[in-house]
Amino acid sequence: MFRPEDLFDLEQTAHAELFGGIRFAWEAQHKLEEYVKQHARADLKNTCEGVAFIGSQVSIGEGTVVEDGAMIKGPAIIGRNCHIRHNAYIREMVLIGDDCVVGNACEVRHSILFNGVIVPHMNYIGNSILGHQAHLGAGVKLSNYRLMVGNITVAVDGKPQDTGLAKLGALVGDRAEVGCNAVLNPGSIIGRNCVIYPNVNWRGILPANQVAKNKAEIEVTVRRP
Repeated sequence: MFRPEDLFDLEQTAHAELFGGIRFAWEAQHKLEEYVKQHARADLKNTCEGVAFIGSQVSIGEGTVVEDGAMIKGPAIIGRNCHIRHNAYIREMVLIGDDCVVGNACEVRHSILFNGVIVPHMNYIGNSILGHQAHLGAGVKLSNYRLMVGNITVAVDGKPQDTGLAKLGALVGDRAEVGCNAVLNPGSIIGRNCVIYPNVNWRGILPANQVAKNKAEIEVTVRRP
């Protein structure tokens, strides 16, 4: 499940060439900076509601609305009919597809969002790839940096595979749902149509069509004066 086509519908991005000739989907991260710098340009077809900061190397498609207080630092390419909401922070090397939502207080850096991705409230998306119609609940964090120094590894056939990346967040497959306040640790891979329950602290690989639940019990006691 590590090939790009195992996780993502490559017809649901205008940037499928990033995934050409690679074995592991995360290898697109190695190519992202050069690709964005080559293709990003000042080309704004959006509308603004209020005042937003938009950098010089930012392309935004028709029908996209950028709300007051948003900062799109760039270089970045944003598709058509997106909604970039109040106080969103879109940093360097970002590709956002069509019909996406980047919501209030969300931060996106060095990441690829396929068409129809929804990241609506207080999300951090760092060095990650989100597939077609993937959705993050409020407060979800895609952690991209190890506490211990070194490259991110992924278990392939039971053995750690060095990604060659000091920063790698999550690969979230098409139509996956991640519940509120969940944390995906560096190098997490979430298959298509998976569901991760709220507050789950996830590490590793979740195959397609699986559900990850937090089994922690809730204790109920009598309220005392």
